[in-house]
Order: sequence, then C-alpha cells, then structure tokens
Amino acid sequence: MKIIPVLLFLAPLALPAAADKDFFSVGSAASPETKSRFALLDDVRILANGLLQLGHGLKDFVHKTKGQMNDIFQKLYIFDRSFYELSLQASEIKEEEEQLRQTTARLQINNEEIKNLSQEMNLKIEDLIQNKIQLQEQVWGLEDKVTKLAIFQPPVQETKEISSLKAFVEQQDNDIKQLLRIVEDQHVQLDRQHNQIMELEDKLNHIELRELLENSFLGEQQEAEPIPSAVHRPTADCSPGSAADCTALYHTGVQASGVYTIQPNGSEAFNVYCEMKFGTSWTVIQKRVDGSLDFNQTWDAYTNGFGDLNEEFWLGLKKIYSITQQGNYVLRIELQDWRGNRRHIEYSFSLGGPSTNFTLQLARTSGSIPNALPEHARLRFSIGDTELFTLPRLTCPRFSSGGWWHSECEETNLNGNYVTPRSRGRLDRGKGLYWKPKKGRYYLLKSTKIMIHPTDLKSFD
Repeated sequence: MKIIPVLLFLAPLALPAAADKDFFSVGSAASPETKSRFALLDDVRILANGLLQLGHGLKDFVHKTKGQMNDIFQKLYIFDRSFYELSLQASEIKEEEEQLRQTTARLQINNEEIKNLSQEMNLKIEDLIQNKIQLQEQVWGLEDKVTKLAIFQPPVQETKEISSLKAFVEQQDNDIKQLLRIVEDQHVQLDRQHNQIMELEDKLNHIELRELLENSFLGEQQEAEPIPSAVHRPTADCSPGSAADCTALYHTGVQASGVYTIQPNGSEAFNVYCEMKFGTSWTVIQKRVDGSLDFNQTWDAYTNGFGDLNEEFWLGLKKIYSITQQGNYVLRIELQDWRGNRRHIEYSFSLGGPSTNFTLQLARTSGSIPNALPEHARLRFSIGDTELFTLPRLTCPRFSSGGWWHSECEETNLNGNYVTPRSRGRLDRGKGLYWKPKKGRYYLLKSTKIMIHPTDLKSFD
C-alpha cells in the first residue's frame, strides 16, 4: 500500500518533464546542463511507468488473495460445524451407552435372581419327578386294586372306591400339570432374559467400536496428518480343488454356501459342505435336521463318513483329523430345540489320530447355552459296534446307538437316535438328541450342526 503515494508523487514530475522536452525541442539547442537534466527526467518517467505497472499487478494479486482467503474461511466454517455436530453425536452416544450399561447391570442382577430361582425350581422338579414316579407306581397299584375290585367286590362298594381313586389320580395329575406349567414359564422367562442380555452386550460392543473409530477420526483431523490408503491383502493363490478348508476357499472369493472340494495338506481331495456366515466360512462336519439318516452306523462308517452333504451327514473322523492337523481350530456347535429356540457354544479343541481312537480335548470359549461336554478331558470316540472296535463295551444304555466322544455316562450324544416329543409335550429322558449340562435342564434337540474354523489364518498364506 505504500507504493501508491510514491506513484502519486512521481506522476507530477513526469508531466513537467514531458512539457519541458517539447519546449526545448522547439527552441534553440540546449546547454549540456539542460541535456543532463532531460536525461534524468527520462529515467524518472521510465521508473514511474514501471512502478505504475507494478502497482496494477499488486492490486490484482491482492484481489486474488482476498478471494482465496474467503474460500479458506468458508472451509474453516464448514469444518467447525462438522466438528460441533460430531461432538453432539458423541455426547448422545455416551448417554445411550451409559443407559445401556445401567440396563445391562439391572438385567444381570435380575438374571442372577432368576438363575437362583431356576436352581431352586430344578431341585423342585427333581423332587416332582421322583414323586411322579412314586405316584405312577401307586397308580399302577391302584389300577390292580381297581381290577380286583371290579372282579370281586359288590357293585355299590366298587363304584365308591373307583370314584375315590379316580378323583385322587385326577387331583395328582392336575397338580403335576400345574407345576410343570410353572416350570415351563420360568424357563421361558430365563430364555427371554438371557436373549436380552446377549442383545445388550452386542449393542455395547458396537457402541464401543463406533466410539473408538470416531475418536481416531477426530485425532487424525487434529493432528492434520495424511491418511494412508488402505492396503489390500492379496488372496491366496488356490483353486477350489486345492484349498485347505472352507475358510481358505472363502479367501479366494467364494462366498456362497454349498458343497466344495478341498484338499488339506498331505491328504487326498474330498467334498465338504461350506457354510458362509459371520464374514467367513465354516467347514461343517455334522448336520442333523429331520432324522432322515440313521446314525447307528459302524466304526468304518464313522471313520470315513456317511450321508448326503446337502441333507444329514457325518463328514468322517479321518477327514476331520486331516483338516485340523493344519493349525489351531475352533469347534462350534449350533442347537435348536423343539420350541424353536436356537443356542450355540464354541470350544478350542484338539483331535488325535487313529492311533488314539481320535481322542478329543475341549476348552469352552463362548456360547449361549451351559456346557454339557467335559473340559480338558481326553475323550475317546466310541460306538455301539464293538466287534470292530478295540475299546471295551460301555455299559450306559443310551450309548447303544450312534458314535460319540463319551465320558462315563453323561446325557449328551448328538449322534444318537432321532426322536420327537410325545403327545402333550412329554419328553422321553434318555432317548433322542439331548444336550444335558451337569447342572440344568434337558434340551431335547430338533436339529444340530457341528462346524470347525481355523483360529490362525497365517497357515493358509
């Protein structure tokens, strides 16, 4: 801005210089001093013209700079507004998280109370079952008496005793039905409370993850560091026929559930059913849905596998062993009862080879149902077909069907006979597909699915 006064000062000097030049050009020849003065005025005029041009250039530059500054101020305003909105959203998320935490705490307290009530109810149920057995024996005895009365007693006495006995039996039956309804209501409430707690835990996990991402986003803006572009990990170079398992197949771009061919390290290729879920793929090793396949098979059948991979099947102990020898795997069991309730449980596990009778060791990691399989115990696979099997015959009656990793006389066998509930919702204990925790109720199952998934993906790179 200081250049403008200088220009105004030099402009008058330039005008007289031009007038003097015209005057002396018309007049006589000037003296040397006059010529020197004219040369200086010419230099001043040239300098003034240059300064005028420089002033115009600086004026244009100032206008452009003002426009750029206005754009920068506008962007800063938008950034401040976005930052303010993000801060409001973060505050709302924190409030919602705190409310969810409080609700979760209350539900956990309620769950503990209901769990205690459930344990008490289970004890009462056991007593009721014993009482029911005793009552049934009494009823059988009374039926015998009624039969004898019908034969030997006079008609009048017969009618009175039969009526009293019928009334007694009906009263006992009604009491048992009422208690069973109460127990059923308690189990429904427990299932509902457990589902609510699982949903709230999932919500809390999603909120914490979203909060972490927003905090990292704000931190990157404040530090004004460039954001590196995402690095895409190259997929493994394998075709469906050479994939080690379903998870390796998934990383080649196959994302539809179905039957595929895999070839574990050091094994022949064979077909498996791959189930795509949870953002990855699981290798299914057992599936039961409707009881259409008889699982009362021989040792060779359980070793090599049987069934239809699109329906009910058992993959085979040798194939399962060849897959699990490639790294660490997790075992997931999905269950559905006859009321439509779905549960799952996951284990870290190890599986021995044929020389150990495919010994299984388990350690529970997560799940939505109590554990019913022994942990950290060496469970050898056994079946009822002992003529082809070297282990001694197990004495538990429910082991007479299907093959399983048995331990003593526990209630769980997912390869047992497939049965449906009897009329009026009664269940045959000791028969069918059961999931029976040591402490807890029986789960008579409608469908089961056992899957495996690697925990160390580096083995397939």
